[in-house]
Amino acid sequence: MLIGVFGGLGLFLYGMQTLSDGLQKVAGDRLRRLLEVLTRNPLTGVIMGTVVTAILQSSSATTVMIVGFVNAGLMTLRQAAGVIMGANVGTTVTAQIIALDLSEAALPATALGVLLIMFSKNKRTRYVGQALVGFGLLFLGMTTMSTSMKPLADMQWFTDLTARFAQNPFLGVLAGIGLTGIVQSSSATIGILQGLAREGAISLQAALPVLFGDNIGTTVTALLASIGTSLAARRAAVMHTLFNVIGTIIFLIIFPLVVPIVLRSSTSIVQQIANAHTGFNVANTLIQLPFIGVLVLLVTRLIPGETEIPSRPHYLDRRFLHSPAVALQQARKHFVLMGQIAKETVHLAAEGVLNNDDEAVQRAFQLEQEVNQMEHEGIQYLLDISKQSISDQQSEMINMMLNVANDLERIGDHGENIGELALEKIEAKLGFSEQAQEELVLMRDQVLALVERAVSVLQTDNKTLASNLYKYEEQIDELETQLRNSHMARLNAGACLTTPGIIFLDVISNLERVADHASNIGNWIIDYTPTHTSPNLPEHDD
Repeated sequence: MLIGVFGGLGLFLYGMQTLSDGLQKVAGDRLRRLLEVLTRNPLTGVIMGTVVTAILQSSSATTVMIVGFVNAGLMTLRQAAGVIMGANVGTTVTAQIIALDLSEAALPATALGVLLIMFSKNKRTRYVGQALVGFGLLFLGMTTMSTSMKPLADMQWFTDLTARFAQNPFLGVLAGIGLTGIVQSSSATIGILQGLAREGAISLQAALPVLFGDNIGTTVTALLASIGTSLAARRAAVMHTLFNVIGTIIFLIIFPLVVPIVLRSSTSIVQQIANAHTGFNVANTLIQLPFIGVLVLLVTRLIPGETEIPSRPHYLDRRFLHSPAVALQQARKHFVLMGQIAKETVHLAAEGVLNNDDEAVQRAFQLEQEVNQMEHEGIQYLLDISKQSISDQQSEMINMMLNVANDLERIGDHGENIGELALEKIEAKLGFSEQAQEELVLMRDQVLALVERAVSVLQTDNKTLASNLYKYEEQIDELETQLRNSHMARLNAGACLTTPGIIFLDVISNLERVADHASNIGNWIIDYTPTHTSPNLPEHDD
């Protein structure tokens, strides 16, 4: 019996994960866009949390992701509250699917899914096949568990135990918390309840308290994930627990009224359990949604302290890895920030050259080290994402960002080179002619504008702007040639000294290389687009 129960549970959990992976790949960028609307209002957050959790097939996964958003400073506690409430509603979809008793469709769905994966040339169709395989395995696992648990209905100790849950609902709640805390999936424990009920091994009155406890137990995952995070992130995890504890207390108080309502919702006890699960979470959300402010205040009192303000956003949180679409969006934000810092490195280094400003140069060196560190962190994060179950398009996006990371790091390196030239100029107490100063300002401004456009392309995925970067880079190439010729004319005329003249030429050469790498970013963005027509623009390298 135990082998059947645990084997069935394993099939159920693996099927649920496979179904989730397939749905995420089918959804693609839609999941990311859903997450981008979460800041509008709590009601939008509830809707978004419901939809995302229905795709992820796990409220724990959604809440862990929300903890990551709060930890990164991308979401407030109030915004997180709505999403967490929606996550509780979304996780009930699995129980409703199980209640439909589609076990006879499990093998055909699995067979069809395998055929689509093996023989379809269309990527999206293969992802649908993966979801179908997950769907089939989920029901095969459910059937295996139910069949294996049938003997429990005839075991006196088990019937006595479940009878105690009906007599003392608090014991049932504790059992639900413990079971879900171990399995780490409320959908799985609700599935076990439905399997027991199908075989007549547990009554509705005994199942409901366990169901309430399941909703509390599922919050353990987020609580563990919040260890070592910011104060706000810990509050978000505790708020999930508090939300379900309050709901459980309310439903235990009105328990005598709940049972007859659930009994009238269906003639099937399996469907009744699914309806109770959905009803609990929907009602709990409707009750507490108007009091989000009170919930936030309460959790703030429970976990006092001043919220830390990070020096810069931290986008690369491992909590996002189970959802590659979200993790890739966070990686993109990381590299956008890296590009902005690389641009500032060049700007400060150029200021050091123009104004003999040692402080600006030292700050440029610090930023260049930060760029190097961000490149290392970003590449490692992309490699971690690549180990997940990702689509072909997501794999292409990883390759694109790896190339972008290299170009951004090289921009920072050229900023460092310009800083070293600035120090050479400062230490020798050298100066440029007025014309050289004006020319250098002109080229600096054009190069920085190009880098800004490249970072914007990375942020917005604007293919039109990306294709124009090469034109701007060509203009800078022409400008460098003009400035080099103009400077050689000044040297020949004796209008400037040789040593500062060499520094001037090296500075504009480094600025031109910065422009090359900025232009490369546009090329990578264009090449990444699955349906693009590549203009075959040249790639620049050092």
